[in-house]
Amino acid sequence: MSRIGKLPVSIPAGVTVTVKDGVVTVKGAKGELSQAVDARIAVAVEEGQVVVSRQSDERQERSLHGLYRALIHNMVVGVSEGFSKTLELVGVGYRASNQGQLLELSLGFTHNIFLQLPKEINVETKSERNKNPLIILSSADKQLLGQVCSKIRSFRMPEPYKGKGIRFEGEVVRRKSGKSAGK
Repeated sequence: MSRIGKLPVSIPAGVTVTVKDGVVTVKGAKGELSQAVDARIAVAVEEGQVVVSRQSDERQERSLHGLYRALIHNMVVGVSEGFSKTLELVGVGYRASNQGQLLELSLGFTHNIFLQLPKEINVETKSERNKNPLIILSSADKQLLGQVCSKIRSFRMPEPYKGKGIRFEGEVVRRKSGKSAGK
């Protein structure tokens, strides 16, 4: 039995979970999320908990069991508490600003980069003197949030020699010593 899959997902107050025609819908204070579930996996709402079960012990079903339990748990946490990620811009002259859902990044290229964010994501930028600019992204959808963070980070990945680039707050970049190491 899957260790993750057999754990029931508890439903906090203010969150409703419905299962209809193989689609799990979770509604809460932060929004509404839905996820289609494979026919081999059964999802049931019992006594304030969501229970995920499978029909057999096939390899594919075992992996789907834990996957769908984790996805449902992320949806429940997302609509009740939400998820947040902070990106830090490390480099001289790197700046970030936003007007609504339009994020403008100045990353040392000849032109600024403009990125239109999905409406499900809330964005906030902070620029303080003598500190690196921050981009704070929050959403109820964990998958979408991670995908957008990865897209922003791909514009300027942290490089190992000077450590410049876009990184997650608290991320440690392994540094290389460069050419003078051999001397």
